[in-house]
Amino acid sequence: MRFIQDKGSGCGLSVKGCSRAKNKLNNYDWLCDIREAQTVGGFVEVQFKNTRKGYFLNKDRLPLKKGDIVAVESSPGHDIGTVTLTGKLVLLQMKKNRYRFDKEAKKVYRIARQTDLDKYEEAKSHEHETMIRSRRIAEELGLHMKIGDVEFQGDGNKAIFYYIADERVDFRNLIKVLAETFQVRVEMKQIGARQEAGRIGGIGPCGRELCCSAWMSSFISVATDAARFQDLSMNPQKLAGQCAKLKCCLNHEVDAYVERRKQLPSRKIELMTADNTYYHFKTDIFKQEITYSTDKNSPANLITVSSQRVFDIIQMNKRDEKPFSLLSDTEIKEEKRDTKDILGDSVSRFDKVKKKKKNRKKSNNPRNARHNGKNDARNTGDKPTNG
Repeated sequence: MRFIQDKGSGCGLSVKGCSRAKNKLNNYDWLCDIREAQTVGGFVEVQFKNTRKGYFLNKDRLPLKKGDIVAVESSPGHDIGTVTLTGKLVLLQMKKNRYRFDKEAKKVYRIARQTDLDKYEEAKSHEHETMIRSRRIAEELGLHMKIGDVEFQGDGNKAIFYYIADERVDFRNLIKVLAETFQVRVEMKQIGARQEAGRIGGIGPCGRELCCSAWMSSFISVATDAARFQDLSMNPQKLAGQCAKLKCCLNHEVDAYVERRKQLPSRKIELMTADNTYYHFKTDIFKQEITYSTDKNSPANLITVSSQRVFDIIQMNKRDEKPFSLLSDTEIKEEKRDTKDILGDSVSRFDKVKKKKKNRKKSNNPRNARHNGKNDARNTGDKPTNG
């Protein structure tokens, strides 16, 4: 199929359908100004509360745009959501998320009416109260689980209870009690600690909003190897996030550290010089500087050299040659040049400045001048003059 661009760019941020939504699950529609691309497939992407999304068939060919609030098919009844994507990109997203095309697709009923929105707002107003009450019911039943969030369907006939549990939980009795208490159809959905932190939100130790609540839509397991590659302290309190799991940001930079480490010599290699044998102590990966110690198990006589100097010494050791020092001649000169006496020629030079300032203050004060005049008169025997 050949796509023809519509008149003008049409992809300004103020154009409805092309705007960048603030939520983290938004996908920028870069085909928004191509008319033919908007009519391909007939599916639309609809987002509900928090991270829940769905794909629905626009069977009646309604003129839907990004940001429209629609009533869609659910089981039972209908649900209310916001259109987040239309056109050809919806099919690509469905393939990416492994949507099963062999199943019968749910449909878009209509653009939400005012009565639909009123029912939806009324159902949403009961979510917090329902969550608190359901937690008490689970505690009374002796279940080791935590209900983290409750989401009502748009028509109020169904509620999804999101819960966290470290072990398998038999909540069949809980479903019966919740259905009788709230008079709704109950669906239980288990989430992990990372998903709960993303739903609740918060501020991380870096001072910014949590990545899981700001922009991350999928979670990849974080291993302790990511911290080891970055030479971080293996302190659980510093490596754990607000979800009590390893921070997701450890995975963001580990690839850069791995690539840079490939350019450095092995840490197991010992460097031999004429005066001593040096062992690896620590590495500054991005500065390409390595610190060596004369003791294998503790820091002693630490010397920091460049990675290129280390490679040169390794080649010399392979030829059974030992350099006079771990530092090169240029590094020794730079080290001498950088050493300066911060005290200067006199330790008491600041005291002299303070004394001068005090004398100036005394001489400028008129009361001190009168007092000094009286003392001079007493010493000379003359009468002090006023004025």
